[in-house]
Amino acid sequence: MEEGIVKIEDKEYPSLLKRIDTPPKKLYYRGCWDKSLFENCLAVVGSRRMTDYGKMVAEKVVKEIAAAGITIVSGFMYGIDATAHQAALEGNGRTIAVMPCGIDLIHPAYQEKLYNDILKKRGLIISEFEGVFPPDKWTYPKRNRIVAGLSKATLIVEAAMKSGSLITAELTKKYKRKLFALPGPITSKVSEGTNYLLKNGASLVTSSKNVLDFYGKGSSYQENLQRAQVKGIEKDILELLEREGTEIDEISRKFGLPASEIGTTLSLMTMKGLIFQKGRKYFTNFN
Repeated sequence: MEEGIVKIEDKEYPSLLKRIDTPPKKLYYRGCWDKSLFENCLAVVGSRRMTDYGKMVAEKVVKEIAAAGITIVSGFMYGIDATAHQAALEGNGRTIAVMPCGIDLIHPAYQEKLYNDILKKRGLIISEFEGVFPPDKWTYPKRNRIVAGLSKATLIVEAAMKSGSLITAELTKKYKRKLFALPGPITSKVSEGTNYLLKNGASLVTSSKNVLDFYGKGSSYQENLQRAQVKGIEKDILELLEREGTEIDEISRKFGLPASEIGTTLSLMTMKGLIFQKGRKYFTNFN
């Protein structure tokens, strides 16, 4: 594992970050400092008080984006940040965690496993603060400018009207970068901010394809689907799940097959990466 300092005058310093108004003069890092890591970055931020809906859509969308080779950048806090980092790793992608504290401090401390997993999978931990400098109210907005500054675009997943995520959204617009937002239920407080952004010019995201098109990338999941040549009952199940998440008993009734047989098929489809399970329901990885 590498660690060190990259200064603004160094050729390794990320070019996009250098273009913002107040780029950090130094970046302390731990992990794999690889120039290719910074070529196509997407910032993903959102509420710390995420809902089940927010977690589910973040996992699905971010996993697919990361699988297509986009580096996921976020702020390592619990909620959407941590979910985005984890989803990137599950998609065999890479992720950059920007810390609001010194590089030697894991914050929050209980996310030590996520911190180490990022490093194991050739990701990167960075901060403009050295040592064990503690997080404070003012360090979070400073961190947010790095998250947005490293990225060609930002995706907001669940945000209240007064939140750090909307600060990152404003920075994204200030830096003239692309702003995406995932819609949420109008009854949810943590969707008020994202729905506000959509009303005011943010690009709507209903699938990973919306983001991947911006980066000029094809979805590796769609490629896997074509290679898998899905047919028969698997094809029928995928078509059903494209409409809505469904429990195994309902799938069994729909196709008139024993639940044990459907269960075996669902297990095989999960291993192929075609579907995933959330609670008692199954969902497709395709749109």
